Amino acid sequence: MSLSGKTIAVTGAFGSLGTAVVQALQDRGARVVAIDVAAAPRDPASLGAAHVHGGVDLGEGDAAKAAFDAIARAHGTLHGLVNIAGGFAWEKVQGGDLATWDKLYQMNLRTAVAATQAALPHLPDGGRIVNIGANGAVKAGAGMGAYAASKAGVMRLTEALAEELKDRGITVNALLPSIIDTPANRADMPDADFGRWVPPSQLAAAIAFLLSDEAAAITGALIPVTGRV
Repeated sequence: MSLSGKTIAVTGAFGSLGTAVVQALQDRGARVVAIDVAAAPRDPASLGAAHVHGGVDLGEGDAAKAAFDAIARAHGTLHGLVNIAGGFAWEKVQGGDLATWDKLYQMNLRTAVAATQAALPHLPDGGRIVNIGANGAVKAGAGMGAYAASKAGVMRLTEALAEELKDRGITVNALLPSIIDTPANRADMPDADFGRWVPPSQLAAAIAFLLSDEAAAITGALIPVTGRV
């Protein structure tokens, strides 16, 4: 699954999953562009030789376009896009705040749409797009309504875009993780069995496969990556 000679943009690249993906893609020979709304990564060394673009609000179309135009000028052709940028909130509908629904739509779906729209003019035929959905959006539980709705939107975006781009040979797929084993999730659920969760490195390996030439026949897929949850 060599990615040698390919330039891949990763959004949400400064977080736990984003960092693991940046590392995995570089290990496979890719040139990686790390994009995040944060001004700078907490641990720059963890991103290796990635080209860092911080302070990019991908929820704003103009900001996304400016970022990807700058990336194209600096690096030429973009071969792939990984949409990781997003967030989570647990809140029941009764007594909840409508602003939570707007916030999660903005973070999880709008960023993916804006980044994709900005990247597509620079993505050649045969390019790759990988989105991060959520297994919790397949059947939402209590308190998961806003999050699941926004991630369900990512799933429908994936399917629609895969159909739209078939004639160009651009594949569009989404992974649907359960609980990812991150420091934040361990802090929120200290009594859980962490061994049942999905390690970021394994999710990153699945993303790397979908970006590779070997995955050319896979598009429009919504792939559960649930560990033993």
